[in-house]
Amino acid sequence: MASQTNRNGESVDDVVSIIQDVQAQTADRVGSTEAPTAAGPIRRAFQFRRRYPQHGGDSARHQRVAHAGECSDGRMSGTDEYYNRAKQEGYRTRSAYKLKQLDDAAGLFGPGNVVVDLGAAPGGWLQVAAEEVGETGTVIGVDFQRIDELDADTVETIRGDMTDEETKDRLRDRVGADGADVVLSDMAPDMTGEYSVDHARSVHLARQALDVATELLPAGGDFAAKVFDGRDLDDLRADVDAAFEYVRTVHPDASRDASSELYLVGKHRITAPVAEGEEFDAVVDDVGSEGDGVVKVDGYALFVPGTETGDEVRIRVTDVKPNFGFAEVVAE
Repeated sequence: MASQTNRNGESVDDVVSIIQDVQAQTADRVGSTEAPTAAGPIRRAFQFRRRYPQHGGDSARHQRVAHAGECSDGRMSGTDEYYNRAKQEGYRTRSAYKLKQLDDAAGLFGPGNVVVDLGAAPGGWLQVAAEEVGETGTVIGVDFQRIDELDADTVETIRGDMTDEETKDRLRDRVGADGADVVLSDMAPDMTGEYSVDHARSVHLARQALDVATELLPAGGDFAAKVFDGRDLDDLRADVDAAFEYVRTVHPDASRDASSELYLVGKHRITAPVAEGEEFDAVVDDVGSEGDGVVKVDGYALFVPGTETGDEVRIRVTDVKPNFGFAEVVAE
């Protein structure tokens, strides 16, 4: 039986050899200390490329091997702009530029922020986050793989699996009672070669990250997670939208053109005790500086136009912000 080849005439064994060579070069040049080396996943990746050429680049030489949020870049040749920039500017991974572009697009970071990075190995995103939050910030990376120490006093790492309660407890302790300002996830599943399965697994990882974010983020916090495009994306986006003031879908330029990966960015975590569309009877507690009545619900302020202190009204919530909201009087 003839061996399988791709459109460049490369056999499975050729591709295995190519990618294993690339992984060794990547470890030396970029600082990814634990690139996967097993031939099995690479063979599956080859099969995946044959079945789904639109999901991962233009040839098996550029197959992206999932690795805790960082993918190998095939040959990683000198023609790859972001690889070259990472090498020149001292970043451990080319994906560092994805985070830079996410920040440019969505304004994730600020000085003094507490940032949690899930799936942080080998540390490219930690480097970028540390630069953005400055000396007064804190960046906490979590991964089941070892992360080599970074030259930044503001970066802490936790080695563990986020599905384990012990790891979650360690993360809660590091973050502290005030919570985090930003939760990031560049986690990616091990590729099976079946796109529907890989998509579903990526959605599952993103949901795990969302669970962590909704626990650790106080009102106003931000969230960003990688996911592969597919049929379950709309449901995931709706869940992110329900927990944040708004959600954006971002495709960083540093992602390969043929890649199906994208990032969901949830801005301004909402922890309000009310929901848009909810109706209830209330008493106006105060009047705000703009002249609108103020109804307090567990300390959360709802501004109600056309009311005064002491009015007893039935209201409908029309808009919910992280720290306050708006309502209207429901006609009797």
